[in-house]
Amino acid sequence: MNLDHVSIRPMSLIDINEVSYIEKIATPYPWRKEQFTDSHKKHTCLIMAIGSSIIGYVIYNTVVDDAEVINIAIHPEYQHNGYGRYLLEYLISILPKSTKRFFLEVRVTNTNAIYLYEDIGFVAICERKNYYCSASKTEDAILMALEL
Repeated sequence: MNLDHVSIRPMSLIDINEVSYIEKIATPYPWRKEQFTDSHKKHTCLIMAIGSSIIGYVIYNTVVDDAEVINIAIHPEYQHNGYGRYLLEYLISILPKSTKRFFLEVRVTNTNAIYLYEDIGFVAICERKNYYCSASKTEDAILMALEL
């Protein structure tokens, strides 16, 4: 798939409304807008866009020789078209050269994402019980890691 029409850039505060909307329609345990604002201050945040339309984002952190995805999502209308892989592989390519391990959590029921992560080279390390919570339900997460 040719993704020359896609751009990836740092997230600005102006982007948070659109990112928050994508979060609400793409995930069963959405963050609140305030969580994105707080993450913008503390972590590295990137958006993926086609023209002026944001279609995805990733929030991540690096500490010493580890990196961790804190949140990643692609707008449902653009899922299953290679955009998630492109965003994640882009992120891996820009991590500091000193990074040795790259971590992320994924819902145990998110089989499409698990398949993608495994295809990229991530392996399951452990399960985190009741990691995702809402007012009405909880769901376990799989902690995955990629050795770089």
